[in-house]
Amino acid sequence: MTFWFLYLIRTADNRLYTGITTDVARRFTQHQAGKGAKALRGKGELTLVFSAPVGDRSQALRAEYRIKQLTKAQKEALVAGSMAFGDLLADLQTPGVQKRLKCS
Repeated sequence: MTFWFLYLIRTADNRLYTGITTDVARRFTQHQAGKGAKALRGKGELTLVFSAPVGDRSQALRAEYRIKQLTKAQKEALVAGSMAFGDLLADLQTPGVQKRLKCS
């Protein structure tokens, strides 16, 4: 099984971009090079501020949608660690993935 990750990138103007990938480092490098998401092109310096494993592609897509529905303040709480990522996505996870998220 290929394991997927959810990540958040902060732009120079303090916006948060949410995405999913199987390789966070590779995808972040692509974003920095201007490849991939048009939303990040020309936005200045990018900073990877959050990443977490979410399971398979289906779970990753659902997690991405859920995070994108959050307010900016809620996303900032997630980045700061004051909002538990595992709890936020608990109903999306299979028992094995949920157990790994709580241990991380």
